[in-house]
Amino acid sequence: MATTKPATTKGLGELFRDTLKDIYFAEKKILSTLPKMAKAAQSPELKAAFEKHHGETQEHVARLEEIFEILGMKPQAKTCAAIMGITEEGAEIIEEYKGSPALDAGLLAAAQAVEHYEISRYGTLRTWASELGLTAAVQLLDLTLAEEKKTDVALTEIAESAVNVAAEAA
Repeated sequence: MATTKPATTKGLGELFRDTLKDIYFAEKKILSTLPKMAKAAQSPELKAAFEKHHGETQEHVARLEEIFEILGMKPQAKTCAAIMGITEEGAEIIEEYKGSPALDAGLLAAAQAVEHYEISRYGTLRTWASELGLTAAVQLLDLTLAEEKKTDVALTEIAESAVNVAAEAA
């Protein structure tokens, strides 16, 4: 009985590069989605949080481009099915809850789904970069990971202090 070997043996370096392309696509998609979420938000605090994170996301894209440069690669995106699904859910919430007191709660939930995805990806990429000896990439990924975690905490505070209360009171 013959065993078949894979045509190529892919290692951690290739997985790191593929995942980098995935998060690059995700960040670019998030850049185009955040203004729509800010426009739809009813709470001035939530609108401001989305606008602030848009600026941070531009920095995240620039850091990813720096990592591509470190690797000697041209920045390249690979379609990220996960972020496509999460952003589609956000668009559905905007459509289905427009004008509703629950709209902001739904927008917050969608934004946190994005943040949790990003925290997962950046944490993984940072670990892999460390294992691959990519010190400069580790530092850049650490900065972005810290910002994503901070955004998640800020969104939770907005949800708990105002948005969820307003949605429940309706």
